[in-house]
Amino acid sequence: MKRRDELLVGFTILFAMAVVLGGALWLSERQLGQSGREYVARFNTVGGLSAGSPVVLRGVQVGRVQEIRLAEGNWVEAVLSVYPDVVIQGSPAVIAASASLFGEWQASIVSRDSPDISDPNVLRDLELAAAQGDDAWPGATLPDIGQLTAQAGRIASDIGAFSNRIQTAFNDEAVVHLQSSIRDFGQVAERINKFADQQTSILGDVADNVRVTSNVVTSTAEVLQRIMSRLDTATAEGELDSIVGNASQISADLRLAMAEFRDFVAMVNENAASFDRIIAGVDTVFSRLTEGTGTVARLVSDSTLYVEMSLAIQELRALLADIKENPRKYFKFSVF
Repeated sequence: MKRRDELLVGFTILFAMAVVLGGALWLSERQLGQSGREYVARFNTVGGLSAGSPVVLRGVQVGRVQEIRLAEGNWVEAVLSVYPDVVIQGSPAVIAASASLFGEWQASIVSRDSPDISDPNVLRDLELAAAQGDDAWPGATLPDIGQLTAQAGRIASDIGAFSNRIQTAFNDEAVVHLQSSIRDFGQVAERINKFADQQTSILGDVADNVRVTSNVVTSTAEVLQRIMSRLDTATAEGELDSIVGNASQISADLRLAMAEFRDFVAMVNENAASFDRIIAGVDTVFSRLTEGTGTVARLVSDSTLYVEMSLAIQELRALLADIKENPRKYFKFSVF
């Protein structure tokens, strides 16, 4: 009886140990008899990720974190053990994030080309990790619930402080100033309305002036159109060609006249010295005539010559008269 009790107790202990071991294996989701493939993921920080944390692919656990170690350059490397039957495709990356509200973390395998990755901080961390080279997968870490709660607490504190400042700013005096500002704004709006009415009448006058100007422009355009029609008619009958030809001939004549005038100016320039001498001589002659020096000046200025010439003319007239009356006195004619 005693031995049977001992065996019963022994079997009970073994069964309990087997149940505990099986439960532990079931909870750890390990696959017995299969060794997983190891991959290395590089992080700037892993947050709450630790050895034994699950590795998830599209929401399904495919392995566990084997080791967390510090690498060169203050990078953190996580060694991931992935089940051998799991196929990793594309450009894999690892994102460490909180799995629940109880502080559990997991490593999610994602594709770097996935459009679901839109957080700029995550993209930046992945690019920095990938820039280190080698075969390690780039990794990024999302903030956990505690950090988000702390951030939300800081935001709430800031909102409370802002509310207090608003409440302090909008006291009774501020309300009075605000009411006064609203009244001033109403007066300004009324003035703007009056100004708009005045400007409306002015714009009406401007529109009338523009209409008149448009009519004048239209009339001018009609006159120009008639002028162009006449020009077209003149062009068709050859009158415009004749005018152009005459203008060309006149232009040629003007060019010829200008050429002759330039030749004349050149000749004048060449004979400028002679002209200067002639002018100097004439000036000298007139100076002597004015001063009364010289024969010509004396003849011009002396009245005796005039008197003698007058007497001589009288005597010449008397002589001619006497010759007409008594030609035999002065002329003798003999035939034989």
